Amino acid sequence: MLEKPAGDLGGKRSQAVSSGPRLQTARIILGAGRGKLLDCAMPLHLIRPLAAPLLAVLLLTASPAWAQRTVALELVLAVDCSSSVDEDEFELQMRGLARAFEHPGVLGALEQTGTKGIAVALMQWSGAGQQAIAIDWQLINSSESALAFSRELDATPRFVSGGATAIGPAIEVAKLMLEQNAYLGERMVIDVSGVGRANEGGPASVPRLKANRAGITVNGLAILKDEPDLAVYYVAGVVGGPGAFLLTADDFNDFARATRRKLYFEISGPPIAALPRHEAPSVAGLSD
Repeated sequence: MLEKPAGDLGGKRSQAVSSGPRLQTARIILGAGRGKLLDCAMPLHLIRPLAAPLLAVLLLTASPAWAQRTVALELVLAVDCSSSVDEDEFELQMRGLARAFEHPGVLGALEQTGTKGIAVALMQWSGAGQQAIAIDWQLINSSESALAFSRELDATPRFVSGGATAIGPAIEVAKLMLEQNAYLGERMVIDVSGVGRANEGGPASVPRLKANRAGITVNGLAILKDEPDLAVYYVAGVVGGPGAFLLTADDFNDFARATRRKLYFEISGPPIAALPRHEAPSVAGLSD
């Protein structure tokens, strides 16, 4: 199920965030492909029990409804918002992503995509049935649009607050996001950043395989603050597909450095999949 913060549609993150609990309501979009069957705001405590059946309906009724714009890359940034991530750590993730889209190395990689550019969306996730589209699909095809996306990341609040760690369902929802948007990517990538192993929603390897069969690559950024061997788990059961790779961050303070490198390689293409342990090589300036 796709959960969207209540507010305007049209590829922009909701600006209407109440001063009360952040997870009171979400906007639900049910679509036959890229059309709509239902568009309404509902309390999340009513939505979550419906997550699995509604996701099944979406997958069964998918059929394209409008022409798609070709882009070099469709990218879902899937950010861990489970109970393992406190508010300060969430802010470090958002700031790290925002600064990455301002970095000269990332801007240079974007320039190489030419007029096609890339399409990017941000999803926050935790337990099964706890996923929110925090920033809907946006086209980034210039330095100006990249800097605008950076500002949007800076302003993004936390829509998923706490919960279990369900990597598999997050991949399922990200796959659906890639299959039901207005873009046709020459490459499709789900970028999963996480701080722990899955403890809900089943093995991530199953939806990862389904995504791979659909031509979608799953990359990873493992944050090692609680589990020093988390990279081994991600390599074995999370990352996969054409050109897939894994990067690691020692902790959330190291997230920005790792994110810059990750985005550079995701935008530039997959020259690094065969490297030992799925680690990306260094590029001048990206680790500074």
